[in-house]
Amino acid sequence: MNLFYKIKEPHALRGWDGAPYALCTYGTGRTVFLNKHAYDVLSLCYGLVDFSTFLIPENFRETAEQLTKEGVIEQCQQPGQTVKPYQKYRLHPNKYIKTAHWSVTGRCNYKCRHCYMSAPEAKFGELSREMCLDIIDQLADCGVMNISITGGEALVRRDFFELLDRMLAYGMHITTIYSNGKLVTAGLLDALERRRIYPEFNISFDGIGWHDWLRGVKGAEQAALDAFRLCHERGFPTGAELCLHHRNKHTLRESVNVLAGVGVGHLKTNPASLSGAWIENAGGDNLSVGELFDIYLDYIPHFFADGAPLDIQLGGFFMARKGAKTYTLPAAKSDGRAATGKYCICGHARNVMYISADGRVLPCMSLSGVDAQHDFPLISELGLSACLGDSHYMRLIETTVDEFLAKNTGCADCENKYICAGGCRASALESGTGLMGPDGAACLFFKGGYAERVKAAAQGYDCGNYISK
Repeated sequence: MNLFYKIKEPHALRGWDGAPYALCTYGTGRTVFLNKHAYDVLSLCYGLVDFSTFLIPENFRETAEQLTKEGVIEQCQQPGQTVKPYQKYRLHPNKYIKTAHWSVTGRCNYKCRHCYMSAPEAKFGELSREMCLDIIDQLADCGVMNISITGGEALVRRDFFELLDRMLAYGMHITTIYSNGKLVTAGLLDALERRRIYPEFNISFDGIGWHDWLRGVKGAEQAALDAFRLCHERGFPTGAELCLHHRNKHTLRESVNVLAGVGVGHLKTNPASLSGAWIENAGGDNLSVGELFDIYLDYIPHFFADGAPLDIQLGGFFMARKGAKTYTLPAAKSDGRAATGKYCICGHARNVMYISADGRVLPCMSLSGVDAQHDFPLISELGLSACLGDSHYMRLIETTVDEFLAKNTGCADCENKYICAGGCRASALESGTGLMGPDGAACLFFKGGYAERVKAAAQGYDCGNYISK
């Protein structure tokens, strides 16, 4: 009896420079890297090869049976039922990037006092429709499967849905839409539902009673809360980001509980960054790293006392899940083994590429609005495939911890060097040590004994991370 297999839709075989064997699932953005044996089996599953012949090794048939159980391949009803063209193996010449986080515009309908992009003045402008469509085409050519959309305010683009439809036509997974919430309406959600997608809406919320002040628009706080409620009612997941400063620092506990009450699934907090518009508007409201850490320490007992109401990440300081009895320390990147030296210095930057409003490829969004961004390539000048090849961008995001330590002898002599693993590059810039210098916030965390201080603040709850036992 003949036995033919074919890869099930929407799976497809892909590869990249340095990672030649992978199985991608279009529409979900999932990529699973394969060993050579699994790839060899799948490359025969185009509906054309008879697995029952003596030419097929027994271990190939066993693997095919397992892949069938996992729903990756299926038996053909008859020989010759081949896969769709997009499912056949394609090797992308560039390096692999999991997600593009893209500012599709530098314009905004708000006047935020702390905007690092200076969006109220549209400092970075907005790329043309044609250029944006070309970038989407290039993302597809490079095998980028996941897109998160931000701005400025992404929803002010009149061609927003034209860009979205181009992404969806390539089978890209729209993970998140970042917004201030003002333009998140029932009509917008209707349009997304018609496309059968439910991206997360991540909406800024900067403290009960202080959101309007920071956003520069009356009614912004109510608009954000209304948007959270609407999304929750309609089945769209939500997240929030909160920028802390001296005026709103006392609202953290109340704000967390209010956000949980309107269905927000997770919250990330950070201080307002001393860049862009905040340089002029901060006055005495900017928080030092030590002041920020003290705010976090004061809040941690309240988080657990309130029943851990949502997933939370207090910068690189503390992280816990909703209803959790444990917590982790994001600043502790590993258990301190020397093998960590072979890791990329920033795992997030290695997987997530940021595309600025003017079409520049950057390691992260925090580099927008600082001089260092001009060292990185513009897609319009270099092309995305070249940006993801031998470029300044790729060389930086593939920098290993050992390479970083070789450039920073003070870090190399530190007992926490493989736990800290260099800290955060954007934080290092703000520390004044440069893009490849020591991260002052990470230094304070480890040398200031904050792991033990967090443990004391979270008394009775266990650290599920590397260094606080």
